Formats: sequence, structure tokens, C-alpha cells
Amino acid sequence: MDRFRDRQEAGRMLGERLAERPRPDAVVLGLPRGGVPVAAEVATTLHAPLDVLVVRKLGAPGQPEFAIGAVGEDGARVLNDDARRYIDELALAEATAKEAAEIERRVALFREGAPATDLRGRTAIVVDDGLATGATARAGCAIARARGAASVVLAVPVAAPDSLDTVAADEVVCLSTPAGFMAVGMHYVDFRQTSDAEVVALLRAARGR
Repeated sequence: MDRFRDRQEAGRMLGERLAERPRPDAVVLGLPRGGVPVAAEVATTLHAPLDVLVVRKLGAPGQPEFAIGAVGEDGARVLNDDARRYIDELALAEATAKEAAEIERRVALFREGAPATDLRGRTAIVVDDGLATGATARAGCAIARARGAASVVLAVPVAAPDSLDTVAADEVVCLSTPAGFMAVGMHYVDFRQTSDAEVVALLRAARGR
């Protein structure tokens, strides 16, 4: 099984693939935290601005490790079929509110008071370090579209093949969709957790370019 050395290498390779098609109006949007190091390399390669779209997995009430969807800034929420079928709306609302507080904290921390990048009429390239269920990517793409992006591109180094079918993007760029996909981290040699401080540093560096 071929593996990326780290998120930086994956981002450089993804950026090279995206650069094959000119996108002069592109904005690169990393999904924190792990998607931001990938997105930073993509933005550097494309000479494009970098921002974040803050999205959180939504855990099942009483079983937070079991993802039932995702929520994001601007009130975006996507749910899988099981969530709609088996979990009542009150429980979903409580779980959503809990994650919303963390989303608000991260938005303030990562953007440091700056407004979100204006996406109106532009190409939004939503980047993560990989897709397992696709829930967070779906939420990220929904936010970008709601903010007026003319086109939404989802770009990831690796994904479970069936996860790409659920993402409502105008274009999907993925370097690898391995059969028997188990977890994103299995496709990296170095998959250490990205810290809040690293995300802040990458965004500051991008603003200073």
C-alpha cells in the first residue's frame, strides 16, 4: 500500500494535480485541524488565499465516538440516514448545540477576529486530509456554496470510494481511492495530530504571503 509521508507531502501532490487546470479565482479552504496543513501546501502551489471552514463531526447522543453527521459554522448540518431514522430531533439539537460552542471557539481562535474570506463568485477548493464517511466534507461544501461560491471543488489525498458519492461538489479531485479502505491514518507514514497552534501558524503565514 502506497502511503504519503505526511500531510505536507500529500498537500504538495494534491496541489500539483489541481494546478493542471487553471483556477485564477480560487480560494483554498482547509477543514481543521488535519486538513489545514494539506490545504496550506495546496494554496502555496496555486498561489491562492488560504482560509478555514470550521466543521465538527456530530456524535450520537450517548455514543460520541459514533459519527452521525457533521455540523459547521453558519449553522450548517448534515446527517446520515441512521440519524434521521433513529434519533429524535431534541437529542440531535442538544448534540448540535454542544458542537456549536466548540465551532465558535475555533472560529475565533483560527481567524483571530478577521472576517471569513468572501467566496462570492469564486471557486472554493475545500481540502481535508482524507475522507472516511464524507460527513465533514459534505458540511464544508454546503457552507462554501451557501456563502456564494460560483463553484465548489472538493480536494483530498485519499478517500473511501463510497464516501465520494455523497459529496455535493461540482468537482472532486482525489489522488487515491483504495479498495478495502479502513481509516485515513493508514495511508500516511506520519499522521500525528495537528494542534490548534499549528493551524494558527499556517494561517498567519498564509496571510503574510
